[in-house]
Amino acid sequence: MKKAEVFEFFRRLAEDNPSPETELESVNTYTLLVAVVLSAQATDAGVNKATRRLFEKVITPEQMVALGEEKLKDHIKTIGLFNTKAKNVIALSQALIDNHGGEVPADRDALEKLPGVGRKTANVVMNTAFGAETFAVDTHIFRVCNRTRLAPGKTPAAVELGLEKAVPQPFRLGAHHWLILHGRYTCKARRPECWRCIVADLCPYQPKMPPPA
Repeated sequence: MKKAEVFEFFRRLAEDNPSPETELESVNTYTLLVAVVLSAQATDAGVNKATRRLFEKVITPEQMVALGEEKLKDHIKTIGLFNTKAKNVIALSQALIDNHGGEVPADRDALEKLPGVGRKTANVVMNTAFGAETFAVDTHIFRVCNRTRLAPGKTPAAVELGLEKAVPQPFRLGAHHWLILHGRYTCKARRPECWRCIVADLCPYQPKMPPPA
């Protein structure tokens, strides 16, 4: 995409959704971190269903460690990879207590050192909780960026680097949310809904999908 097309692409997404937000439910920065860790290879809706009761009584690292791994598993057993995720959540909670006074650090490098926290998770937390202009590349964003040629790349890291270079102000803060929502609800994996896409004329993807009969 040319610079003018990129600007118009985000201008339209921003006009359609001026205040984009994550669909993961949380009550504070810590529960956001936990929700994002749990969302790996799972849907936001599935994570929200599992964490609503959990976050009614567990909202700090100390409370999570006190809950324990086995009881945490009971809460999240409907989520994929729940055994590994439970272990990581308890471990990252202990690490927050030991190394950060029980607070989630507003630093991407520090976040990435926590058990179960990769670059994508760290980027989501930095963007959503701390207002950093980061680009967390999940499967939706990877697909959208390659289909539209907004930031094509063979790896999530390459797409992230492309977004760093391509996304202009004033759209950098909201870009992550606009792209993920666009991929989730319009630019779908199997059948992109091109017939109702507000940026279809800017996108080189072919063939454009017609409306269902």
